[in-house]
Amino acid sequence: MTTLNQWYSTNCCLCCHVRTGTIILGVWYMLINAVVLLILLTALGDPEQYHLTSAELANDLDVMDDANMCIASSISLLMILICGMATYGAYKLHAAWIIPFFCYQIFDFALNTLVAVSIVVYPNTIQDYLQQLPDNFPYKEDISALSNVCLVLVVLLFISCILAFKAYLIACVWSCYRYVCSRGTAQILLYVTTDDTTVLFPPYDNSVDVPTKQGTPQSSSTMTA
Repeated sequence: MTTLNQWYSTNCCLCCHVRTGTIILGVWYMLINAVVLLILLTALGDPEQYHLTSAELANDLDVMDDANMCIASSISLLMILICGMATYGAYKLHAAWIIPFFCYQIFDFALNTLVAVSIVVYPNTIQDYLQQLPDNFPYKEDISALSNVCLVLVVLLFISCILAFKAYLIACVWSCYRYVCSRGTAQILLYVTTDDTTVLFPPYDNSVDVPTKQGTPQSSSTMTA
């Protein structure tokens, strides 16, 4: 087992095992998406209370808002399924069940990276976004008074911290996947080692006769002939 685990770490934050960390992470993501799904379903059930559209908007926008909420609900339900698969796979030591959650983490990390790149390439988008915020947004005027370069640096620092944290979580899930795979490989090697007499040696009935060596005495029938 030492040679199998030497290429990755089995510990993550709070000095817990990567398997335990993956289970905690999967349960946490499931809770977040369950809360989001509950809010969306409640908004769909009571549109007059939760719709953000005003009375002056057209009916087409209301229908489009309902469609977006249905899509968001489907995505939240899919995320609950993926997180549940990762939690079950880490608990039952099934490596294939962890792969969808790992792919989601890679996709989410790529999207955040594209956001950081777009801010560097188009720094004026921050000011445009601030102008679209409502007037009662807290500290809107103070944030808008900052220079564009300062805003870009602050946003990039914030996104960099998020990307570093997401990369660490990706490494934890990947280490858990490697650990589960190594456990399966170790169990196979242990089975072969304990049953080596059955695996390595053929049955007695199928064994081949060993030819006699030169110089050995011949049988009595041959000598009589």
